[in-house]
Amino acid sequence: MNSFEINSVEELPIVAKSLVDSLNGRTVLAFHGNMGAGKTTFIKTLCAELGVTDTVASPTFAIVNEYLTPNQKTIFHFDLYRLETMDDLMNIGAEDYFYSGNLCLIEWPDIASSLLPANTVKINLTVGQEGTRIIQWE
Repeated sequence: MNSFEINSVEELPIVAKSLVDSLNGRTVLAFHGNMGAGKTTFIKTLCAELGVTDTVASPTFAIVNEYLTPNQKTIFHFDLYRLETMDDLMNIGAEDYFYSGNLCLIEWPDIASSLLPANTVKINLTVGQEGTRIIQWE
């Protein structure tokens, strides 16, 4: 288990690099955490670590945003918060994305749990004492 406790967003690049280094070919990352825990902020830092120069923002209403890395690899960023049923998930073609081999970063992944690959990286973000953030993954 990888675990980091950070005191400020300035520390996020170190955590993002560690996460990228630990992927070992895994491409689906499921971000768990309460509202305000820092999921989108961490994803922005992770995308910056991967060289994305596009504006990274939560796809709350779009459901999925697409970013490109400098070597033309595609990253899909999902926010599944507004989806209510498995049909909603299937209608966006989620399974095709998750098994495409492209990096998929999923906020609010619970509705998709039965569709996610077995090797999905589960990332937990929690708010610690005095506003610190605890970021953990397997």
